[in-house]
Amino acid sequence: MTAIDAIELPVVVIGAGPVGLAAAAHLVNRGLNPLVLEAGDAAGATVRDWAHVKLFSTWDEVIDPVAEELLTAKGWQRPDGAAFPTGGDWAEAYLQPLAEALGDRVRLGTTVSGVSRAGRDRVVDADRDDQPFTVHAVTTDGAELRVLARAVIDASGTWSKPGPAGGNGLHALGERAHAARITYRVPDLRDPETRSRYAGKRTAVVGSGASAFTTLVGLADLAKNEPGTHALWILRRGVNSSTYGGGSADQLPARGALGLAAKAAVDAGHADAVTGFRVAEIQANADGTLTLIAEDGSRTGPLDEVITLTGFRPDLSFLNELRLDLDGRLQAPVNLAPLIDPNAHSCGTVYPHGAKELTHGEKDVYLVGMKSYGRAPTFLAMTGYEQVRSIAAALAGDYEAAERVELTLPETGVCGGSGLFDAPIEEEASCCGAPETLQIETIGLSSGPARN
Repeated sequence: MTAIDAIELPVVVIGAGPVGLAAAAHLVNRGLNPLVLEAGDAAGATVRDWAHVKLFSTWDEVIDPVAEELLTAKGWQRPDGAAFPTGGDWAEAYLQPLAEALGDRVRLGTTVSGVSRAGRDRVVDADRDDQPFTVHAVTTDGAELRVLARAVIDASGTWSKPGPAGGNGLHALGERAHAARITYRVPDLRDPETRSRYAGKRTAVVGSGASAFTTLVGLADLAKNEPGTHALWILRRGVNSSTYGGGSADQLPARGALGLAAKAAVDAGHADAVTGFRVAEIQANADGTLTLIAEDGSRTGPLDEVITLTGFRPDLSFLNELRLDLDGRLQAPVNLAPLIDPNAHSCGTVYPHGAKELTHGEKDVYLVGMKSYGRAPTFLAMTGYEQVRSIAAALAGDYEAAERVELTLPETGVCGGSGLFDAPIEEEASCCGAPETLQIETIGLSSGPARN
């Protein structure tokens, strides 16, 4: 295949979420031909899964500038820039119109099953960089596709792989057996069926980020009208001065307010915090309730439901034939990992980055958006937009633009586990030192057998 032939091939973008669609818009703006493959039946399919959750960022901060230009040319009406959209608002008022503006460049109902170099598995060196990528996919009706591509941008996110309740990164014993009583998503308590699942029940909420805050606040509101509704908040670490975020100091005000609302739920007695509890086993009791057992043998009281909100992980299985340079801890690109490592990075912003930090040994393949962060818990949509702006410039040969930084992120004013993000995507993270531990009563534990 000649160089001209390779240039004429599309750039395959995996995922029609916010960052994937922004990537397509930037590629079009650069005169390149994107082909977006989306597993769901609508643009922003995973965003729609948390349609009820409000973002911390305003409309001004979650609309990509180049995508906006494309939409405006189609007569799109911009939402109020100062308002805070929900996931559903974001999908319906922005992502869906953007996918429609991109037209047949977006293919829905198409799940990517594998990516490789044409005629080369990951072992073969010969002429590797000269071969196009071959992208295998399956449609909802079972048809198999093979698409040749000059480059691949994986914006598929991490939503499909939620973290387990187990404190060691693996599923706790009994976690799969009791899956019907465990959810890994923020429940929509406006839905009558969901409300009935938790009303008057004792629910464990495992996790320490914004998803846990949102859930604690929702359950506290439910408790005001449904007696007996109570939450047991399971934290793997202690409660410290940053547990609830930055409050009024947070430059994402909606996130600061959420942390304060979660603290109010605990202070009002609607939730009890159980600290230093790393789940090892989920055990059924004779009366049908569940008990969580920690690695140190301590136990909770009887529970009706468990909501596990311990972050998400990248699905790398369909990229197995590519030579990705990933950090061994975070599963993020090695050049990006030091900037986002929650074990070491300083508080505040993550330095804006682009193609340079996202390159791999495998030329012209990029992980972008939340997937680029691997297991790191912090992400903003505008960070993803800057990533794909830089990558589109690099693929178009404009290396000066690719290296230029065109983004200024808001500082958080926070040290702790929430991090930077727009949506419920966090894990329990550490950050810059050990803040003073707050005194909080730990209840609901026993060292003896579970109560039946």
